[in-house]
Formats: sequence, C-alpha cells, structure tokens
Amino acid sequence: MLAVHGSAVADATADFYRGKTISLYVGFPPGGGYDLYARVFAPYFTRHIPGHPPIVIKSMLGGSGMKAAGYMSTVTPQDGTSLGVFIDALTLGKVLGGPGEFDPVRLVWIGRIVSTATVSVVWHTSPVQTVEEAKPRELLMAGTVASNTSGFIPTALNDLIGTKIKVILGFRGSPDQALAMMRGEADSIGGMAWEAIQTNHQDWLTEKKIRILYAQGAHRIAELPDVPGLLDLAVDERSRQILGLLGSGPDIGRTIVAEPGIPPERAEALRRAFMATMQDPEFVAEIAKRHLTLEPLSGEEVQQMVKTFVATPKELVDQAKRYLGQ
Repeated sequence: MLAVHGSAVADATADFYRGKTISLYVGFPPGGGYDLYARVFAPYFTRHIPGHPPIVIKSMLGGSGMKAAGYMSTVTPQDGTSLGVFIDALTLGKVLGGPGEFDPVRLVWIGRIVSTATVSVVWHTSPVQTVEEAKPRELLMAGTVASNTSGFIPTALNDLIGTKIKVILGFRGSPDQALAMMRGEADSIGGMAWEAIQTNHQDWLTEKKIRILYAQGAHRIAELPDVPGLLDLAVDERSRQILGLLGSGPDIGRTIVAEPGIPPERAEALRRAFMATMQDPEFVAEIAKRHLTLEPLSGEEVQQMVKTFVATPKELVDQAKRYLGQ
C-alpha cells in the first residue's frame, strides 16, 4: 500500500511539473559565485525533478536576496514553481532584526550545494599563530567594516573567549586586506574565501606563508578538518550559542530555497531530486571541471539548522547585535 501511495504521489508531482517552467531567482548579478553555481546546477537538477520542468535563472537584485525572499513569500503562486538562491547571511540578518517580508523558518530549504567557506588567516611572520596565542598577546587583523564578518567575529571572540585581536577597519575587501598583511601593516586577514586563496594565492599554501586561524562558519570546513570552526572556540554554552549564530551564514552557504507555501509532496520531491543531483556523476564531473567545490547538505538538515539559529534566545541575540555596531 505504501509503494502504491508513493508511486501515486510521484505521478501527481510529475503531472504538475510537466509542461511548466521553474523560475530560479538569484539575489546577485550574473557572473558571481552564486550565479555560477545556480547556472551549473539547474540543467542537472531538472533531470531529477518529476516531469522534468525547465529551469530559468532570473536575477532579482536587492539586499543580496532579501527582495527575492520577500517576493517568493508574498507574490509567487506558492506551488513549487519558484526557487531562490540568496546570500548565506540572510537568516542571520533577519534574526538580528533586519528588514524583509519573509520568515527564514517558513521558507522551505531544499538543499545546500556548498558552504561559503571563509577563513581568517595569519601571516607566517606574525608572533601570534593560533587563537590560543592571541589571548595573552595582541594580534593585528585587517578588516572592512564592523558589520562584516572580518569585523564582528573577532570582536565577538575578544568579548566571549578573551582574545586580544585588534581589528584595523577600512579596507575595501579581501585583496586590500591581503596586501596589508603581506606588507606587514597587519598580522592577519579578518576574512577571505577559501576558494579565493586556492585560486589566487596558491603560493601561500605551497610555501607555507599563512596559517589558518579559524573558519568563519559555526562548523569546520570539510576540506580543512584541522581548522577550528567557531563552535570549537566556544568556552561555555553562552559563547557557543552566540558564535553558532554569528557563524550561521557560511554553514547555510549556497542553498536552494522554495516558497513557504509549496505543497509538502512537491517539497519532498524537490529535496529528493536535489540529493540525486548531488550524486549525479555528470554533475559531479562538471563541478570538478570548473574547479568548483561540492559540500552538500540535505534540505532537512539545513531546515533544522535554520530553526536552531532562529531559536537563539533574545538576550543572546541582543548581545550579538552589539558586536556588529549599528
């Protein structure tokens, strides 16, 4: 009876999607990392969705996905024909009181393609080489603005676990931070994408010019199993909850999201299709050919992750807000 029921649901889903088109809203301009992953993923994903609907990529700029998340929550048909790829910190922003007509918990998370692996690194000549060494001694770290991870994560670490990281703000981005570090104007970088280091600074790795202090996500990066995530640095339950929240963005990563009102059977079909795509040999080969990375998580795992972050007690959320300044 269960097999017959499952087959009937699959057939109904296929009947619905057959002849329809799915819009995949990307909250970034064409040419960036989120857009690239969406365009590589879409043609393989459609092969595994019952009914094989074509997927059209649509850029919807505004808050790096905030506008698209609101649009999918309030305007689209809520029938499974609209998906999105938003900035990894969308949930964090909403928890901290940011704007947007959407609820991260009500959005249906279909699956994570890859985490947005970002790390803080220290130059080989720095007298401080580890987080523990940064507790009794000052570490100069280049950053951008207080509300960026390069600013608020070291600020939180100073307060929560007792490090002495002095953040020098005002750098325009990670290339400027890197230059400052190499010139000796700072000992370390507040944040740089692991992909960027692998692509643009291979000599840092082969010649051991850097040491990675920590990953900016709550958990460790699969490719860097010896590098601590923020949760590894926690010293008590309070710091664990706050650092988990602040590190939520990279863990959520580049994730496919569906409308909050999508029928449950279609959400389940899309989640199954997502995991099938992650194991599709042709898709995996295409990712490798483009020198991209896969670090998939199921939709159920991401959904639970989001629920946990949103459930952070208000007192701790208010404390986290202070690390971001205004």
